[in-house]
Amino acid sequence: MPGTITQASRRTRVAARVRIKDVAAHAGVSPKTVSNVINDYEHVSETTRAAVRESIETLGYRVNIAGRQLRRGRTGMIALAVPELDVAYFSELAKYVMAAADRRGSTVLIHQTGGRRESELAALNGFDAQFTDGVVLNALTLHPRDLENHQGHLPVVLLGERHTGSLDHVGIDNVAAAREATEHLLARGRRRIGVIGGSLRGRQGTDRLRTTGHRQALKAAGLPFDSDLVVPVDAFHWHDGARAAVDLVSRPDRPDALLCLNDHLALGAVRALHEHGMRVPDDLDVVGFDDIQAASFSIPTITTVAPDKEGIARAAVDLLLDRIERPDADTGSAEHVVGYRLIVRESSGG
Repeated sequence: MPGTITQASRRTRVAARVRIKDVAAHAGVSPKTVSNVINDYEHVSETTRAAVRESIETLGYRVNIAGRQLRRGRTGMIALAVPELDVAYFSELAKYVMAAADRRGSTVLIHQTGGRRESELAALNGFDAQFTDGVVLNALTLHPRDLENHQGHLPVVLLGERHTGSLDHVGIDNVAAAREATEHLLARGRRRIGVIGGSLRGRQGTDRLRTTGHRQALKAAGLPFDSDLVVPVDAFHWHDGARAAVDLVSRPDRPDALLCLNDHLALGAVRALHEHGMRVPDDLDVVGFDDIQAASFSIPTITTVAPDKEGIARAAVDLLLDRIERPDADTGSAEHVVGYRLIVRESSGG
């Protein structure tokens, strides 16, 4: 039968960190039996299992996760490396990554690369193996050869559009998503659509892919593509969207809609249009990407492409931890495409 313990002695033991042998003594069993109960092994009677669990609860015993991981040659930590946490998409994604990792008993170390190549290379190669067991990396500046020549000791799962056949990758179909957003604007009767954050040249990133989807929608509708309506930006921040919107609406033949390639750009554009006496959506429609929380609280609320951020996080964490737990499994790289949906709100007549 379990022994008795006073509140004072319980506080003393908790302060001194309860060990397995303390639980064993309290429950009247061996430390090995306590370990078997903790690890949910079958060959323990229900009576004994109940007694051990009661002692664990009474004493306040907590499993030493760090010790368990070190015995397995792991840290129990994974890294999430993203360009910048100021962009709400990445901070919201980080929340889901941490939740997915927690469900599988891992802790997340968040690293902000600033979109710098040296920082992304450090993340690609696992930072320091003393601290993390693997890395989820959203890279902006790495070259394809950086990815193909990856020699890191730790598993890596890539997010975004810098990916290669040799590493696991998780993302959405950006071409299809931008095409659907443009089709929505065309169905609204819009014909001159500015693309804020778009790109016609350079490496194949998210900006290029979304611009490609936009062009495909125009072509399918039998409409010409005007490259002058594609406005690249230095960064995907509020003020970049505002500047690009002012540029577009100051032209003699201004657009009648704006496809902004993230919600920060869209929110900045809406503010700039308001300051220039233009009404959204009466004068122009505005569509964004990412469905950050601010998009549903602005005036007007922002129509946006909503990637399944929780699904992206769950897929990336599962792929990474499966690699960590089965390092010798020869399964080849995985390409995981996650869903998205177009959420129509006030900025395009919703």
